[in-house]
Amino acid sequence: MPEVTPRPLAELTTLRVGGIPRRLIEVTSRDEAIDVLRDTWNSGEDVLVLGGGSNLFVGDDDLELTVVRLRNEGIAVVGSPTPGVVRVRVEAGHEWDAFVAWTVQAGLAGVEALSGIPGTVGAAPVQNIGAYGQEVVQTLHEVELIDAATGDVTTEPAASLGLGFRTSVLKAHYGSVAERDAVILSATFDLRAVGTEPVAVAGEQLRQALQLADDALISLAEIRDTVLATRASKGMVLNPDDPDTYSAGSFFQNAVVPESFVRTLPSECPRWLMPGVAEVADRVIGLDEYDGVLQPVIHTERLFKVSNAWLIESVGVKRGFRFPGSRAGLSTKHALALTNRGGARAEELAELARYIRGRVHSEYGLLMEPEPILVGVEI
Repeated sequence: MPEVTPRPLAELTTLRVGGIPRRLIEVTSRDEAIDVLRDTWNSGEDVLVLGGGSNLFVGDDDLELTVVRLRNEGIAVVGSPTPGVVRVRVEAGHEWDAFVAWTVQAGLAGVEALSGIPGTVGAAPVQNIGAYGQEVVQTLHEVELIDAATGDVTTEPAASLGLGFRTSVLKAHYGSVAERDAVILSATFDLRAVGTEPVAVAGEQLRQALQLADDALISLAEIRDTVLATRASKGMVLNPDDPDTYSAGSFFQNAVVPESFVRTLPSECPRWLMPGVAEVADRVIGLDEYDGVLQPVIHTERLFKVSNAWLIESVGVKRGFRFPGSRAGLSTKHALALTNRGGARAEELAELARYIRGRVHSEYGLLMEPEPILVGVEI
């Protein structure tokens, strides 16, 4: 078994906090991952599967659990039944941004707007990562899973994962457990073969982010460069020389709320209509159909995503905010990122998160939910 000397998870997470696990196992192949996961699950150990550590907030105390770190890498082109589409299978431990860079160089479109997002390919569907109008759900074809209860390995379509806004059946949201306890071993994507020359940009949100006209042409490489520069300006690209990047990305997930709640917020608060909400039309019932019973009318409210960053700053918690003497603070570039300014303990970050969460809840009645997975720490 590829067991190594346990190290503090502060060395393996982008927030740079976390105690020492009881055991640390690093796997470098699919078969190794299967054997190790089956063994550890069968032994009854508490297991934490770790990818890039970019969506994880771990407490400072030593951890009575086994950490299995997935480092299996590799990209393979497999056959696609659709003309103009290239199907690509990627190992779970492959760095996400390295995969995106590979697709851009190969002239394959579909994930270029997700450049610069830290973490691994195996973690991307769990969170259904997205940016600038692109989400994993748009290109993911299938995943290979190993089930924690049975140890069975199956290949399942993306539709079985319940992919939604920053969620899936595999994600354990704060205060809950995942609907399905399984680990992704590999992910397969369907990408459009567009080449490396300038092409029209699919997706209105991406065109708006890039400030492009509807008929503008731009190469995948230019899109990637622009996205990387934009993310870097917000401290969202890992940089060892920039404490603003010692974070878990956006700490609080932008809330999706019904229209009735949106009306209670200040008009200045940015909001975006979420797609896919069915419109309910009135129905006229003819006399020949009427049986004396009228079914209740179900009204479906439209849903909106609102800007938690705006809400945070509007209650007076500005970028760069921190308590006197604390080594944790908001990013100086982005109000949604809680950052480790150097040597912060997990409790300092948790204290800041609780304060921000409480201020927004008190002012607007919205209880913001943390986006990263919390282990051994509460907010």
